[in-house]
Amino acid sequence: MCGYFYLSAGGVVASVVVKQLYVRRMKKIKMIKAERIDRVELMRTFVRIVEAGSLSAAAKQMGTTQATVSRRLQSLEALLGVKLIMRTTHAMKLTDDGERGYQHAKNIIDAWLALEDGLNVTEDEPVGTLRVRAPHAFGQQQLLEPLLQFLSRYPQLSVEWLLNDKTVDFLSDNIDCAIRVGVEVDPATVSVLLAEVPRSMVVSPALLEQYGELTHPEQLSALPWIAVNTFYQHSVSLLHQQRNEPVTLNISPRLSTDSIYVARNAALAGLGVAIVSSWMVEEDIARGRLVTLLPEWHAASLPVHLVYPWARYYPTRLRKFLALMKDVMPQLTGMKRVEPI
Repeated sequence: MCGYFYLSAGGVVASVVVKQLYVRRMKKIKMIKAERIDRVELMRTFVRIVEAGSLSAAAKQMGTTQATVSRRLQSLEALLGVKLIMRTTHAMKLTDDGERGYQHAKNIIDAWLALEDGLNVTEDEPVGTLRVRAPHAFGQQQLLEPLLQFLSRYPQLSVEWLLNDKTVDFLSDNIDCAIRVGVEVDPATVSVLLAEVPRSMVVSPALLEQYGELTHPEQLSALPWIAVNTFYQHSVSLLHQQRNEPVTLNISPRLSTDSIYVARNAALAGLGVAIVSSWMVEEDIARGRLVTLLPEWHAASLPVHLVYPWARYYPTRLRKFLALMKDVMPQLTGMKRVEPI
């Protein structure tokens, strides 16, 4: 009798253990199924964690919570049956499986983007959201009309049009591409030269009258200046159009700004001399509100690049926007076409 009871007790214990294992397994399966709706999103999250350097940074860039990012990572690890990231309170490190998984995940994401474009796009029509950063002046005035026409042509596309003249960090800023004026090309990115921006050295007629006729660039140092500190601040470099003769002058700015709108308006008010994009002051010069100083001397034109990070695959929306910029940029008012080398 006792033996029978012992076996029965053993069976009960075994049954309880099996039931607990079953419950745990079902919870695990339930968690996996909850995230299985988009495995590519799990891999995107994993890649973003690696590239951002932490779960909190990845969550911020993706516009979600750290708890969501952590859950997606756990789901991906459960699906793959491996540990991808070792975490402590203050550090994060990829495991060997994580290193391999990171490279595979990037390849799969690129392949998935290509598949989405191929199946969801009719006649190569872009879809989704394109995040673009552009300089304030270009973004507000020169490029707005082409952008609106672009959006009208592709109704399934959305654009986040972000105006900022600062250096772009594509990862942390979550930017697809940027239009940059007059900055050095970063070899770690793809930079496409679109056009050049000619610049004009201008002053109000009233201020010029105070200093009389100017015949040599050296005389310009005596005038008050408005510095566009993105491009010049304490000195300006000019070039003679015919003789190709360079000269550099020291200046003392009355006003220093990072806005060519401010520089132009301050010049109109008679505060000082400014060197600004020619397209911005073309009408002011034609109407006599501003005068071009020493027209045979000019500041170098500024290159305009479309910049985006290297990738194995570029979605249709980025490729279409690049084609648009190549087409419209040289045709914009006051722009200079760059002849191919």
